[in-house]
Amino acid sequence: MAFPKIGNLAPAFTLRNQDGEKVALKDFRDRSNVVLYFYPKALTPGCTTQACGIRDSAGEFARRDTVVLGVSPDPEAKLKKFIDKHELNFDLLADDEHKIADKYGCWGLKKFMGREYMGLLRTTFIIDKNGRLRHIIDKVKTKTHHDDVLEWIDDNLV
Repeated sequence: MAFPKIGNLAPAFTLRNQDGEKVALKDFRDRSNVVLYFYPKALTPGCTTQACGIRDSAGEFARRDTVVLGVSPDPEAKLKKFIDKHELNFDLLADDEHKIADKYGCWGLKKFMGREYMGLLRTTFIIDKNGRLRHIIDKVKTKTHHDDVLEWIDDNLV
């Protein structure tokens, strides 16, 4: 499946966060830009590095009227553990049937140590206040992800 087209409205979604509360993309319309990032698995080294970078940059995202939402196939309870363990200050969303990952084109074939399997492809989508998809990062560097996203927002949305 392909990524949604830049310039189009981002695919709608409603998912449950780490506390079991529903979070919908439309909740942020006309209020905030949205950074929607898909990551493979909570509490793993790369995903922790990525999440902690976002956590530590929360003020920078807030100054840019930008909300960050992390999405993974993990269940809500595991997301809650991830947030508690690393004091994350943004919502993580449970896409345990990977329906939203499918909609966004980031569920696909992965290769690891000679093994092929279907899984979540680490991808970030930047959505403007009008709900339009403005940018896709499909070669995410976990260590600099937060800086890469902030730089793109500064150059294109602020």
